[in-house]
Amino acid sequence: MRTAVRKSETPRSRSAPRGNERRLVTQHPRRRILSLAAGAAALPAMSRMTWAQAYPTRSVRLIVSNAVGGIPDIPARFMAQWLSERLGQQFIVENRPGAGGTIGTEAAVRAPADGYTLLQVTVSHAWNPWLYDKLDFDFVRDIAPIASMYRTALVLIVHPSFPATTVSEFIAYAKAHPGEINIASSGGVRHRNPHRV
Repeated sequence: MRTAVRKSETPRSRSAPRGNERRLVTQHPRRRILSLAAGAAALPAMSRMTWAQAYPTRSVRLIVSNAVGGIPDIPARFMAQWLSERLGQQFIVENRPGAGGTIGTEAAVRAPADGYTLLQVTVSHAWNPWLYDKLDFDFVRDIAPIASMYRTALVLIVHPSFPATTVSEFIAYAKAHPGEINIASSGGVRHRNPHRV
């Protein structure tokens, strides 16, 4: 199938386009828009790449809102070591446990937004607005996500002599025997999940 291309007349006050200018004039309007959009998108990306190559120029603080040795702390330390080796600057893990992660989050929110203070977030951060009446920050507004570091599974374990062997049996047993079940956890988000079951 052949398509006819109609050449537009050159305005009398202007000379005929030359070189690259001619190519843009004769391009399909959609291609011209895409070319301009790609060029516009490349400019900020190039400046970001230049900035990213210089980052970090000093040590970076990684705030973990859990106690030392806990499940969130261990992957944070591995990640900090890996980033330090890869980027040539120290990534220092700073534990700020307490209040379901709000103490560490407040420290991160109060820090300058320059990329040198990072916060490791757990699922407890999503629940905090509903658990605490007044927080000094808005998590969605004040924190910008960067990457997912890891995923964990939460496991419910019972003694072999316990009559329930499935979660649904456990829930039925708990409802039939209120106040008779003791639950232990390592704190943080893990102490909230059993109460939701």
